[in-house]
Amino acid sequence: MRTNVHSLTASLIVVTLISVMPATVCGNDREAEVRSTIEAFYKAFDDGFTQQADFATEDWNHINPFGGRTRDREATLKEVREVHQSFLKGATETIESMDIRFATSDVAIGTAVSVGSGFTSPDGVKHGPGRAIRTFVVVRRGKRWQIMQDQNTMIAETH
Repeated sequence: MRTNVHSLTASLIVVTLISVMPATVCGNDREAEVRSTIEAFYKAFDDGFTQQADFATEDWNHINPFGGRTRDREATLKEVREVHQSFLKGATETIESMDIRFATSDVAIGTAVSVGSGFTSPDGVKHGPGRAIRTFVVVRRGKRWQIMQDQNTMIAETH
């Protein structure tokens, strides 16, 4: 009888470990996929948004640092391409830190702090390198994670 109890206990432990381990691995894969999607956004930023924006949904909403909002991927691409062909030409952003949280199994919130290169705004004012914080809403559509919304806020440096 004692052997059966030990065998049953050992079997339950093995079954529990097997059922829990894939969930952990799956969670890490989801986070890695969301991070990769956000990194694709920053790569597109550095390249002036010249390529296809497969990292974004068709109904992508973009909120710029000045509070302007653009709806729809094509309209957003038109806007960001215009600024990257003018005063943000050659501008880059480097991710300093990023964290990912999951609202549901198909919705993630990413927060990234980045350091941007300097640029000269249309009014002629030169801006040195600066930090920004961007919030991303990333959704899984089919088998892909895509950015549905992002908001960029400049971080005021305190002295």
